[in-house]
Amino acid sequence: MSTETNKVNPLLCDIETGMCEIGSDTTDNTTKNTQQSTAKRVKLVYYTDPICSSCWGIEPQLRKLKLEYGDAIDIDYRMGGLLPDWSYNSGGIGKPSDVATHWDEVSAYYDMPIDGDLWLEDPLDSSYPPSIAFKAAQMQDEEKAVLFMREVREMVFLNKKNIAKWEHIATAAQNVGLDVDQLKSDFENDAKKRFEEDLQLGRTLGVRGFPTIFFFDENGTKETVHGSKPYAFYEMAILKLNPNAVKKEYRKDWETLFAKYPSLTAKEFSELSGNPRVESEKMLNELSNKAILDKVTTKNGSMWKILKS
Repeated sequence: MSTETNKVNPLLCDIETGMCEIGSDTTDNTTKNTQQSTAKRVKLVYYTDPICSSCWGIEPQLRKLKLEYGDAIDIDYRMGGLLPDWSYNSGGIGKPSDVATHWDEVSAYYDMPIDGDLWLEDPLDSSYPPSIAFKAAQMQDEEKAVLFMREVREMVFLNKKNIAKWEHIATAAQNVGLDVDQLKSDFENDAKKRFEEDLQLGRTLGVRGFPTIFFFDENGTKETVHGSKPYAFYEMAILKLNPNAVKKEYRKDWETLFAKYPSLTAKEFSELSGNPRVESEKMLNELSNKAILDKVTTKNGSMWKILKS
């Protein structure tokens, strides 16, 4: 894919940089900062979007980060507004179907299941509705909002659901225990303002694409990681700001991991368990064959879910 095309359409994420870009800034992948801090907690301001394929690509790293450094960090999820509408497109990317093949390529690169046929069958006109719905979910419950984001991402990337439609937003909200009527009310009112505030803060911070994670200590010292990067990049950003942060040991058996995260891809299970990728998928398939896990299969990979008793 050409660099020119990537700049025209932010849905065409640059695999080399790991970003869905919305601007032409060419700053380095990490913000250099030599100042060290002894602050105990590090705040992560995570700029993302429900349909950002590179953000789906860093789910394994983020889930591991929460397990190992959850006691040392706080994550503030912010919406970036990846796809306002299709009016800006040009340069050969003028319609949703142009994104379909790209998503299939991204799926192979990140080893995360993504079915690009969404853009052929029921494409989104905008990523704003699910973004605003996430802000409404945050107004109810921060933890359930994070679960909601995971739910809508599974819908769009694996199940080819147009998550701009209220019916799918409502289903995702119900699945994670949110009050759907309250979500609808907030969605139509205060959540829109909160979404606009996220966009404004993003412009102030210089967000140029997704994922972008800003790491702050309590003194305001900042580190930044742009794009989808290996786990060590995120870990190093935390340790630069708090060298005393302790990596927490956690159990890596499948029962413990699925108790924490009820749905896992083979890439995620491999990242969290430390088992090789091929061995991880074999183990998950065995659990699926024993009817312990439910396997959700797409044309570009699978995800496994814990079966509810």
